[in-house]
Amino acid sequence: MDFGAAADEAPTSPLIRRAAPPPARSAQISFWVLFFLVVAYVFLSYGMGSSPSGSRPLSKLARPVILLVSSDGFRFGYQFKTSTPNIHRLIAGGTEAEEGLIPVFPTATFPNHYSIATGLYPAHHGIIHNYFVDPVSGDWFTVNNHEPKWWLGEPIWETVTSHGYNAAVYFWPGSEVIKGSWACPSKFCPKYNGSVPFEERVDTVLGYFDLSDDEMPAFIALYFEDPDSQGHVVGPDHPQITEAVTRIDRMIGRLISGLTKRGIFEDVTLILVGDHGMVGNCANKQIFLDDFFPEITISESWIRSYSPLLSIWPPANVSSWDVVTKMNQVLNSGKIENGKYLKMFLKEDLPARLHYSESYRIPPVIGLLAEGYKVSPKRTDICECNGAHGYDNAYFSMRTIFLAHGPQFERGRKIPSFENVEIYNLITSILKVKGAPNNGSVSFPNSVLLPSS
Repeated sequence: MDFGAAADEAPTSPLIRRAAPPPARSAQISFWVLFFLVVAYVFLSYGMGSSPSGSRPLSKLARPVILLVSSDGFRFGYQFKTSTPNIHRLIAGGTEAEEGLIPVFPTATFPNHYSIATGLYPAHHGIIHNYFVDPVSGDWFTVNNHEPKWWLGEPIWETVTSHGYNAAVYFWPGSEVIKGSWACPSKFCPKYNGSVPFEERVDTVLGYFDLSDDEMPAFIALYFEDPDSQGHVVGPDHPQITEAVTRIDRMIGRLISGLTKRGIFEDVTLILVGDHGMVGNCANKQIFLDDFFPEITISESWIRSYSPLLSIWPPANVSSWDVVTKMNQVLNSGKIENGKYLKMFLKEDLPARLHYSESYRIPPVIGLLAEGYKVSPKRTDICECNGAHGYDNAYFSMRTIFLAHGPQFERGRKIPSFENVEIYNLITSILKVKGAPNNGSVSFPNSVLLPSS
């Protein structure tokens, strides 16, 4: 709109002419009216979230670059526990899942990080928990296992490199697995070492932006262990969590500062996510398996995981249906303290929304615990209060954060919560690469991203 022309076309009745200021002052007023109207337009268009017609063209990057940052165990709401100016800078200048990001079930670290990377539910990408056994081979999976046989699907770094671009991954679960086009090059894929200072991780990542256009990775992932490491020890409401959140905010500020100094902060797509939330659980919220005796004997050798996901693999001569039926009968009888807070299922009878049945690796008997409760083998194993995750992803306490800032994300926009399997397609859409089959929605990116310029 030509605001100057509009001012020149104002009505000219005798009354208005008599009240008009001298010509020089009138010109000053027109200038300041124009100035403030332009400022108001920019503020409304960007600060208040009105949608521009399309994404902003890159000015200093040859192609889109995505920096995906994970803060482990960052429960949604932590960003309001203390001053987090850098995180709120991303919120104000980008797009936020207004009520948090929904993790996949089980709400554990490795299943969720690999779901973010592949767009697949754990039953499809194979990492069904942090620790589990393959019932065919008898081999155990641990977080230190990098054999490709465990890690199914195609993670985003493999997708990117298969299209001829570089990818860099700093400590993301699954990144050290060599499969497909991904060879985990030492320059772009350091071996996990939790003692590496967060500042060193950030500075290494920033160094990737000093490479030539041809060598600069199109996709970069960065992982921080906090505030999960504190949450397990002290729960979600302790001052140590506040300190950990402040530290994460400083790291985000360090990234923003480094990108700004290079003149590319507005060009880089920076996405901040967590993998799950955190909830406090205490001794008065325990269920003990030895309380089931003598109605049913559950051998510890059958147990694959206790809390918050009780996984049981009965031997071949014991019916899984009988285990579920008898355990539920005892739980409902009132004999078990806190028994109403545990419900047993055959895995195929679990709620479909959990997507946790279509894998031979998932044990046939699954127990779902209420929020904050835990299972222990014996009544002598009374635990102190701490923090946990892994519960049903319908619990709000399991939600984490999603913030995205970049050329294709509208400023100040709030979007509804969504499951993290959608992130893979979001990334491939921004990078304009063809993704592998996954459980995300093909239409999801169109509902979040600005139209391409």
